[in-house]
Amino acid sequence: MRFDPAVDGARGARLGRTPQRYAWLAELDLMAQLAGFTRESRWADWDRSEFTADSRSHVTVCRLPGGTP
Repeated sequence: MRFDPAVDGARGARLGRTPQRYAWLAELDLMAQLAGFTRESRWADWDRSEFTADSRSHVTVCRLPGGTP
């Protein structure tokens, strides 16, 4: 998978490429944990709907211990 953002500004159009890959939620949680973060919450969407096994998207909030809200 690849994300190709295009920007049309005063200096002309620019194209940037960013390689991306899917990650399972367990992988995301582990990466956050290994980086010192703790998971604070997980929702199904930006409206904070309950995350369930049937959710097709997620919003996960992680925080470093001692970090500010």
